[in-house]
Amino acid sequence: MRAITFILLAIATLWLATSPPVYAQEEPTEKTSEKAERDEQIFSQPVIVDGNELFFVRGSTALPASERAEIVANRIIEFAESSESETVQMEVRSEDLGFVVYADDTMITVTTQADSEFEQMEMNVLASLQAEAIQRAILDYRANRTDAAFAQSTTAALVWSAMFAAYCVLLIFLRKRVPRFIARIVERRFHVVQAATMDVLQASAASNLVSFGIRVLIDVTLFTGFYYYISFVLHSFPQTQPIAELLIRYVTDPILGILLAIIAYVPNLITIAIIVGITAWIIKGVKLFFENVDQGTIALKNFEAHWIWPTYNLIRLTLILICAVFCFPYIPGSDSAAFQGLTILVGVMVSLGSNSVISNVLAGLFVLYKRSMNVGDRIRVGEHYGDVMQIKLMETYLKSVKNELISIPNATLLSSEVINYSSKIDGKGLLLHTTVGIGYEEPRAKVEAMLVEAARRTNGLKKSPAPFVLVTALADYAMNYQINAFTTRGSYLPLLLSELHKHISDVFNENGVQIMTPSYMADTPELKISDPNWEGDLASPDDPGNEVKQTG
Repeated sequence: MRAITFILLAIATLWLATSPPVYAQEEPTEKTSEKAERDEQIFSQPVIVDGNELFFVRGSTALPASERAEIVANRIIEFAESSESETVQMEVRSEDLGFVVYADDTMITVTTQADSEFEQMEMNVLASLQAEAIQRAILDYRANRTDAAFAQSTTAALVWSAMFAAYCVLLIFLRKRVPRFIARIVERRFHVVQAATMDVLQASAASNLVSFGIRVLIDVTLFTGFYYYISFVLHSFPQTQPIAELLIRYVTDPILGILLAIIAYVPNLITIAIIVGITAWIIKGVKLFFENVDQGTIALKNFEAHWIWPTYNLIRLTLILICAVFCFPYIPGSDSAAFQGLTILVGVMVSLGSNSVISNVLAGLFVLYKRSMNVGDRIRVGEHYGDVMQIKLMETYLKSVKNELISIPNATLLSSEVINYSSKIDGKGLLLHTTVGIGYEEPRAKVEAMLVEAARRTNGLKKSPAPFVLVTALADYAMNYQINAFTTRGSYLPLLLSELHKHISDVFNENGVQIMTPSYMADTPELKISDPNWEGDLASPDDPGNEVKQTG
């Protein structure tokens, strides 16, 4: 107890000693990343007009880059809307703050030293490039809002609408025809499976499930087409292009992200495929080895025949677990905290809910390999008596002498007393025995001779070693004699015991000796002995002597 306490205190001390440096290292890292992100938002933002990025501007704490970019964009739009001219005169002037860009004598933006350092070029060159970008943006803005441009946008929207209408007609047609066609094919092919599973798996249910899945797929395709149709129609008009780009980005970016992730995952997937392929090849080799052992081509000394396939299954399970361990690091998200937490949760749930399962599996391994019984042996487990039909990891199946199938959990089988009537110990066989009580007036030698004669008449009991009699008790009213005889027919014990009882009754009746078992109250004037040579007929229900007399 002191050792455990010392270990716990040592672990707690080590954790407390190492925790502060870790936190001290993590906090500056988090603060540095947050500061870098905040600086990026403050000091660098693009100027966007009609969804197009023109150039980047720098900002400061007094005038963040986002506000400055918005001001420049608003000036460009206001100037573009102020006239419908197809020409713009751009001019760059050097002033105190930097190079100022004018459009038709209207100030649009100022190129500062900070912008120059950010772009890593001279201020006059940068100002000239910004002026050209502004000029193109103004002319494009005006061109996209002319009557001709509006007519062209309307035409594009109508074309997209026509294409979407044809798309909807095609999908509705496929939604009506394709599920029925495929459902009929599945139902025809699935009748074989239905017959093999004795109607457990219904062909109609499988066809309905496939039909439902196809309809869901077509509905998803239709909704996706409608989503992109709305996006493309909005994109046809300059006024709604930003909204269209947002809609397209909301769906396209995740899809592109998934596709890129799949492409990036291909090397890991190839690695997993190689590991799985090697494991499958090894499992096939192990199976081939045990098939040869089963057929006798390969002989293993002291290896029982019923061990072959359970051993193969254990080796296969071990190889699969090793393969899973090797593949785990290559699974996407395996190193994430969420995935690890889910794995721990599943492990705890399995460990808490599978105690009986694990105990039965372990007991099944002991039952398989401890050689206490084999398939086909006749055994007795508690009140259950029958032949071993199958030994599995979880349970063992017995077929009783009444042709009943009995399932015994292996944990119960391992903790119970098992009597095996089919095992060969010394070659003599099983010792079948039964006990009768005979009055003291009968000579002991005569009773023993009658019991031996009854055993000799019973087919299936061995003559050598010879049957013998034991006196097991001197009771109040009779002596208890036990007849013992060897037999090698352990599977027929109930039948042999029944035949022995019949012959004991016949021999005792032939010699005028009545059996006193279990006890009696007084001697009768006549001995209670049956006629051994009775050859009469059984009473008939129509016999007048058997009619029930009614009184009253």
